[in-house]
Amino acid sequence: MPFSSSDALRVALPLPLPREFDYLPGAAGLPMADWIGRRVRVPFGRGEQVGVITALAPANEEGPELKAISELLDVQPLLDGELMESLRWVARYYHAPLGEVIATSLPTALRAGLPLPETCAYAQALTPAGMESWSRLRRGSATRRLAEALQSGPIDEDRLDQVFESWRVGARALTARGLMERIALPGSTEHGADDDGPRLTGAQADALATLREGKGFRACLIEGVTGSGKTELYLQAIRDCLAEGRQALILVPEIGLTPQTLARFRARLGLPVHAMHSGLADGARARAWTAMWRGEARVLVGTRSAIFAPLPEAGLIVVDEEHDASYKQQDGIRYHARDLALVRGKALGVPVLLGSATPSLESLHNAMAGRYAHVRLNQRAGRAKPPQVRVLDVRKRPLTHGLSKDLLDGIERCLERGEQALVFKNRRGYAPVLLCHDCGWSAHCRRCSTPTQEQPMTLHGAAHGRASVVAGRTPETTAGRTLICHHCGARAARPASCPDCASLALQPQGFGTERIEEALTARFPQARLLRVDRETTRRKDAMQQHLQELGDRPGILIGTQMLAKGHDLPRLTLVGVVGVDEGLYSADFRACEKLAQLLIQVAGRAGRADLPGEVLLQTHHPDHPLLATLLVGGYPALAATELAQREAAGFPPYAHLALLRAEAPNEGDVQLFLREARALWPASEKTEASAPMPAPMARRAGRARGQLLLSSNQRPALQAALGSWVPALYEFKSARKVRWSIDVDPLDLY
Repeated sequence: MPFSSSDALRVALPLPLPREFDYLPGAAGLPMADWIGRRVRVPFGRGEQVGVITALAPANEEGPELKAISELLDVQPLLDGELMESLRWVARYYHAPLGEVIATSLPTALRAGLPLPETCAYAQALTPAGMESWSRLRRGSATRRLAEALQSGPIDEDRLDQVFESWRVGARALTARGLMERIALPGSTEHGADDDGPRLTGAQADALATLREGKGFRACLIEGVTGSGKTELYLQAIRDCLAEGRQALILVPEIGLTPQTLARFRARLGLPVHAMHSGLADGARARAWTAMWRGEARVLVGTRSAIFAPLPEAGLIVVDEEHDASYKQQDGIRYHARDLALVRGKALGVPVLLGSATPSLESLHNAMAGRYAHVRLNQRAGRAKPPQVRVLDVRKRPLTHGLSKDLLDGIERCLERGEQALVFKNRRGYAPVLLCHDCGWSAHCRRCSTPTQEQPMTLHGAAHGRASVVAGRTPETTAGRTLICHHCGARAARPASCPDCASLALQPQGFGTERIEEALTARFPQARLLRVDRETTRRKDAMQQHLQELGDRPGILIGTQMLAKGHDLPRLTLVGVVGVDEGLYSADFRACEKLAQLLIQVAGRAGRADLPGEVLLQTHHPDHPLLATLLVGGYPALAATELAQREAAGFPPYAHLALLRAEAPNEGDVQLFLREARALWPASEKTEASAPMPAPMARRAGRARGQLLLSSNQRPALQAALGSWVPALYEFKSARKVRWSIDVDPLDLY
């Protein structure tokens, strides 16, 4: 229905302001109800902004004269129905400006106002000239191999990604010579022939029957030990979804898991599986989003931001490794993708599957309260058996670069059997501290340190960013190493001598993945070593390429928590965990839960196929209650203990938290803003606001940091207080001197 020409368009702009802006339709014509959800380009200040129409409203004749929009960018709404309402929920629940929430939900290209991209699939084919001359290409070259594969017919680009590494380089060369071309494939949403997959175990069959009970929205927690076949349940549920002509969304916690998941899903489902994550180019993310919006894509696998994908024909949402902290956005709009998946699933009327070997205590609490169905898989699928776990007491034992003799001997036996070992150390770099042995000076970050709290800089090796170690390589010397702050990214050259006393006795203290790599290279010079951490996986699909490089050959992997999640390595039989003690004594109330999840996840990499697995945990605290509980009762026992302690202490999931964070170059500005905010907090017996306090890390990147903790035993009471309080914070003069944010349901208090 057309509205009056005097009606205004209410537009949400990507600005950190808790309001929307009114514009006139101008030359775009009379506004219609279906304009809501369309993008517009509008004048703002001295420039222009791209926003989204959120409502039509009568223009205020007594207010300032309204400007007209510059351009109506879409012919139909991009955001409407359930998706728009879910975005409004995010803005309300996380107390964030709607314009910023909408901007977060859109791929960068669409946020910038570019038109919707083409979404048809493409293939590569030889031209007539290529068919005639491909045999004259140099034998053994990448271009010759690519042309040989194409001479029997076009191959779609998804398939090329699976079978030809770096095929695009050869394609560019052949295209430039007129021998190869890109062709569009006809679009199809048909569910083709698929693979039935392995026969389900009894536990899997019972679990699948539970998943198939009922219709509409239901949340189901799948708690299965590592290797129990949770992914097989996802695939069966997705096949049911596709059989009904519906779309499925699968969330995974890490980019590194996406290629592995894509390959498995494509092989099993018999139709294209799309991907969406930050490692893709802007255009690729926009194409995946648009294909879902048009209903052309049926299955989407993505990381946290994929939760904002349109689902016009929704049938299923899966959250794999639902406990993983990476589902929580840590800057900007601090949403939790798992929680938003549940909100969207309820609005769409579709089931939501939450899978994990180590469920979050919040999800376990909801399952115990009957809010979620709870399915358990207590045994590994097939002939795989749980690994044997041994605690290595290293007190008074000599260590070689942090590695005990028992662990080194275990690695040696593993290699002699032609198998693979994983040494897990959740600290990248060479050493966490560079210390002067003569005077005690240590290298610290000037931008993150305070007079009472020094933040050490981590020592990194000269081969910063190398992916792997060639067998027989000589270990590096300490010359040329770089100091890097892992908090702000500041870099400095390693000094040749102590800046305080000029001594040459500068010694690395502690161990990171690079130092362990160096030690293992010296001990096993002929072994194939592969280091997997943030430095070695910066390139697109780097994780997949590194694991393919190792293949099934004997070797040693050294890595951080990136290797603890979901990777299936059938020849890996030994896992050594170094540095358990660092997480045993922490002020974070979630520390035990996080450490237990990490230990069980990394231990689960061992013995996932027919070969038996072994896990060695090095520690100076073998009698610690956490380790004792895990060894005797596993994760369920530890979770029960933690839940009881949380209830007694009044921590989540038995209480609800929000955290007001503020930072500024001047600490006085931070404290003034927090004091004024605390004074404005609405007094109530149902909510509580702590006194302003410095953040546990009081300074980062040259800015002082402080926080205010808000809590309540009742979520509605906390939300009501935040709803009246947060808008008022924007009006403070002191707010103009600080950078502040509100974090609802924070995962950490840092």
